[in-house]
Amino acid sequence: MTQTFNHRRAAFRALHADGCFVLPNPWDIGSARYLHDLGFKALASTSSGVAWSLGRADGQLSLDDTLAHLRDLVAATPLPVNADFGDGFGGDPAGVDAAVIRAIATGVAGISIEDASPDPDHPLRALDDAVARVRAARAAIDRSGEDVLLIGRAENFFVGRPDLDDTITRLRAYAQAGADCLYAPGISTREQIEAVVAAVAPKPVNLLVGSAVPFTLQDIAAMGVRRVSVGGAMARTAWGGLMRAAQQIHAEGRFDGFADAASGTALNQLFR
Repeated sequence: MTQTFNHRRAAFRALHADGCFVLPNPWDIGSARYLHDLGFKALASTSSGVAWSLGRADGQLSLDDTLAHLRDLVAATPLPVNADFGDGFGGDPAGVDAAVIRAIATGVAGISIEDASPDPDHPLRALDDAVARVRAARAAIDRSGEDVLLIGRAENFFVGRPDLDDTITRLRAYAQAGADCLYAPGISTREQIEAVVAAVAPKPVNLLVGSAVPFTLQDIAAMGVRRVSVGGAMARTAWGGLMRAAQQIHAEGRFDGFADAASGTALNQLFR
């Protein structure tokens, strides 16, 4: 199994070397297997998607819950899996170190650490605190001897602090602290994207596309982005179909919402 994980991790690192690839975010075993069947080359977990599937809000899963989900995703397909690992599940850098060691043991090929704070009055961690947590994750990966990518996330635009200069300052600091790939979820304009790519070059940048955007994958690649993830968007799309159909049945007694339903035969063939 270790050899299998090594192969996946090497393939995942190679994907970041040039070009631009899509890293879709399944929320369960079935969605992971479908995305593999379509031909995607790697997958990423989504903390929000799996939380909703368990009837919880994003951020409410425990470390043990998250590790169990990562093991399920890693076992579901032969593809590399990037772990959406929140703030590292540690109250301090030592706690992050311990949690990252446990995440590595699930077989994931990448681990993302974000700088959002649980304090609603101060939704971003102080920079020195955030950097210390990235350094702790880096140290854990290095000590493990496994070739797991570390992704540093600046959550400014996600938490209502859309300051591009501070975002770039944070991303550069995470790069210096050992992050292999940088990620600023919420940036959306060409100017923002190109500024982030230039600021951390030559390290690769992940772009979140969580809604309909005016850019194609080719456009995004031309901006210098190396990988594109979709976060909880696929899970939200599935939930949208369920909610529309259920609401129509309840409110109108109509079943038109089933018109776009997937074929049961096709699903059985996929999973058989």
